[in-house]
Amino acid sequence: MIESSITSSFKMITPAFDLSQEPDYLILSIRVPYTRTSDFDLYIDGTDLKFFAKPYFLRLTLPGRIIEDGREKAKFDIDKGLFTLWVPKETPGEHFEGLQMLTSLLAPKGSRSAKPLVEEVSTECSERVGDNEDEDEEDFDWQVEQEIYTEKSEEELSALQKYGFGNQRCGVFARLQKELSDVIDIKNPEGTSAAERRQARQEAEASAFSADHYLADLFEDGEIKGLLKFRPWWTKLSPSSEQEGESAVPFTDDEKEQLRKFTNRSYLLDKASRYQAWLSLVDILLAYTYEVRSTEGEYNVETPWTIRKLSGTLCWLETYSSLQEVLVSFGRRVLCYPLYRHFSLVSLAIHDTAKILHSGKACVLKCLLDIHKVFRENEPAYILNDLYITDYCIWIQRVKSKKVADLAATLEKATLQKNDLELEIDELEDAARIVAVEEEQQASKRAPVSSDDSSSSSDSSSTSSDSSSESSSESEESEAEEDCTESKEGGGGGEMFKDNPPEPQPSSSVSPTPQAPTSFSAEKRREDALHSASEGSRQLIQVLGERVAEELRISPDSSHKGARQPSSAATETEGTSGRSSGGTLLEPSPRRNPLLIVQTQEDPDDLEGDSIS
Repeated sequence: MIESSITSSFKMITPAFDLSQEPDYLILSIRVPYTRTSDFDLYIDGTDLKFFAKPYFLRLTLPGRIIEDGREKAKFDIDKGLFTLWVPKETPGEHFEGLQMLTSLLAPKGSRSAKPLVEEVSTECSERVGDNEDEDEEDFDWQVEQEIYTEKSEEELSALQKYGFGNQRCGVFARLQKELSDVIDIKNPEGTSAAERRQARQEAEASAFSADHYLADLFEDGEIKGLLKFRPWWTKLSPSSEQEGESAVPFTDDEKEQLRKFTNRSYLLDKASRYQAWLSLVDILLAYTYEVRSTEGEYNVETPWTIRKLSGTLCWLETYSSLQEVLVSFGRRVLCYPLYRHFSLVSLAIHDTAKILHSGKACVLKCLLDIHKVFRENEPAYILNDLYITDYCIWIQRVKSKKVADLAATLEKATLQKNDLELEIDELEDAARIVAVEEEQQASKRAPVSSDDSSSSSDSSSTSSDSSSESSSESEESEAEEDCTESKEGGGGGEMFKDNPPEPQPSSSVSPTPQAPTSFSAEKRREDALHSASEGSRQLIQVLGERVAEELRISPDSSHKGARQPSSAATETEGTSGRSSGGTLLEPSPRRNPLLIVQTQEDPDDLEGDSIS
C-alpha cells in the first residue's frame, strides 16, 4: 500500500503509461526504467489507482470500479523497463469508456473547479526559469520604447468582445498587436461584434474570389482527381473491439506525452456556449481534413496557414449559430484561398469530417493533437493553441460519446449546394461552357483539308517535283552548251588553247553516275572546236578529243562509278603536244571544260550501243 506518509522531499516523476482492457481485467502498462522491481507500492480503491516506484508516482481516476481480491497479477520487463499490471474489474464484462483520454484520467478525484486560463507563477519559479534562459544581448534592443500595461477593470473587460474556446476569452490581443496580423484577419477583435466580424469576413471572401483560378481548377482537374482518390489515415481505421460503432485509434508516443502535459481542468459552459463549441469544432476539423487530403498527408510550410485560413473560427474568431453556416463559410473559403479550389474537395471534406466523428472522440482527439503539433511548431500560430486547440484537446476527453455520434449523424444529413455559397458559381460555369462550345465550333471550321484533297495535293507536289527535276536537267545541258559556245567564241586565236589546253574534269552533276555522250555529239563538238582553232591547236584538240571519248565510254558494269580521270597516256600526250606547239608546260584551265559530260536518263544498253558506234 502507498502510505499517506510519503513526503515530497524528492521530485516525483509521472511515468509514461497506457491503459487497455479485457472483459474481466483492466490492464495498466507503466514504463519505469532504472527502478528496482522489488521497491514499488500499489493502491487500489474503487475508481482510484495509485502506483509508486521511486522516483515515479502515478495517480489515476478511472471511469469504472476495480477491486483487489487476489486475482491481480503483474509482470516486469527489465530490458524495456515496462511494468504491466492486470487488475480485476468489480463488475466482470463492464466496458470502461475513455481509457485513451489520458489527460482526464490524471485528474484528482472530485476535482471539478475550473482553473484560470492564465495562472500566476511564484517568484521563485520565475527566477529559476530566468537562470536557465540563454542570454542574447546582441539581438535585444535595450532602447525599445516601453509602454506600461494597465490591467483593465471588470467593467471594461465585460464591454470587450469575447472569443476563444466557448467565448471565454477577451483582451488577449490587446498586448499582442505585433502578432495580430500574422494570426487572424480581423483588425480589432476586442471592439468588433460577432455580426461585424461575419460581415467583414464575407466581404473579404467576395473580394478574394478569383473566377479565373476557379475555372482553371474546374476544367484542368488532373491533379484534383488524384487528390480525390487519396485515402487519409482515418479511412484505414479498423473497428474498435472495445467500443461498438467506433474505431480503434492508436496514439503515438509523442501524442501520449502531449496528453500527459496538458493541465486537466473542467469547463463551465452554458447551453449556447456548448452549442457554439461543437460548431466551431466541426469548422476546425473541416479545415484539417482538407489540408490532409490536399497535401496527401505530407505537411509543408503552408500547412499552418491553410488550416488557419480555411477555418472562420481560427481566422476571424467567428461564432456560428447553425451547422449550415459552418458549411457555407468553409465552402466559400476553400474556393477563395488555397491552392486547389474545387467544389468536390469541399464535399469530400464534409464526408471526411463525418467519418472522423463517427469513429469516436478518440479519433477527434487525434486530429486535434495533430493540429496542436502543427501550430506548436509555427511561431505566430501557437497563439491559436492557447485560444482554442489546447482547450478542445482537454474538453473532448470529457464529453459523452453519444453527443459525438449525434453530431456525426447530423453532419451526414446536411447538404451544401454551389448556389448556397453566393459566389455565382453556377452562372460562371454555364458561361465558361458556352465559350468552350463556341471555341470548338470555330476550331472545327478551321480544320485541315480532307484525305482526298490531301492526296491530290500530294500528287500535285510530286508532279511539280518531277517537273523541277526535268528543268534542272535541262538547265544543266543548257549550261554545258553555253560553256561550249563560250569556248568557241573566246577561242578565236590559238593562244588560248596554247597557254590553257582543256582537260576533262569530273562531272559536277547532282547525279553520282554521269552518262557517256553519244559519238555524234562528241564529233560535233570536236568539229566546232577545230573550225575556231588555229592549225597549231587543231592537232592538240583532235588528240585530246579522241582520248576523252575513249576514256569516258561507260560499260554496263560501271554504272555506279563516276567518270574516270584521263589516263597517264593521255597526260603524257598532252605534255608532248604542249611542248611541240608552244614550248611551255600545259596547265589546267580555270574555265569550265567544254567537253563536260551531262547525265541523261537514257537506257544503259542504248548508251553502250552508242558508245560502240
